[in-house]
Amino acid sequence: MIGNGTITSSPASEACEAAAIAVTQLSKLYKQTRAVDDISFSITRGSITGLLGGNGAGKTTTIAMIMGLVSPTSGHIEVLGHPMPDHSADVLGRMNFESPYVDMPARLTVRQNLTIFGRLYSVANLEARIARLASDLDLGDFLDRSNGKLSAGQKTRVALAKALINQPELLLLDEPTASLDPDTADWIRQHLATYRKENGATILLASHNMLEVERLCDRVIIMKRGRIEDDDSPEAIMARYNRSTMEEVFLDVARGRVQETTS
Repeated sequence: MIGNGTITSSPASEACEAAAIAVTQLSKLYKQTRAVDDISFSITRGSITGLLGGNGAGKTTTIAMIMGLVSPTSGHIEVLGHPMPDHSADVLGRMNFESPYVDMPARLTVRQNLTIFGRLYSVANLEARIARLASDLDLGDFLDRSNGKLSAGQKTRVALAKALINQPELLLLDEPTASLDPDTADWIRQHLATYRKENGATILLASHNMLEVERLCDRVIIMKRGRIEDDDSPEAIMARYNRSTMEEVFLDVARGRVQETTS
């Protein structure tokens, strides 16, 4: 069902495996503002889902509630089979978050930052895990350089290493390639796709980069004013709006233009 804020997974997908994230009638009210307004969706394990919407659409608040950082006004959230935020201790070690807008301590070296976060997650064989991430994400040249002296692209790779330090089953990403040059952004996207494939991980991606969404996501959930406007594969949504790119669809939704086809 599309357009009324309620999304029901197909019986086939539910029969195959339990959802990584299940959100039911979720709302968040800040004084008189409904940041999130009665939304429901279920995300299959091992998928990459895009969460789209303009500024103020409710994406960040939704992710914060999924992580247990913000308590919902009403509704229910389950993450990896556990209700949030009440059972967050059963889940947090199996998930992680990455955003270029959340910086790590500037005076600490990359290695020191990763060591601290690894210890917070009780990562076994931490030195070996950091060495593996340094190899995978090409951090070797600046592993012992302070975080404050890194370029934007280097900081993004370090932030991704931090997000992968505990080999999470669920990865929440907020604009992971913002402000990056096309080559570095493509490199990050390829690594995320490889990580998902090799580890069976679930990724929820909030992004304003529509090309990124088209390339990475199996499914897209579009939010506007706290509610869900549409939910489907990128190809199906583009066909429904009779558009050739997700950017064109995004502009249609943001500007209130109606769908051009109903097929």
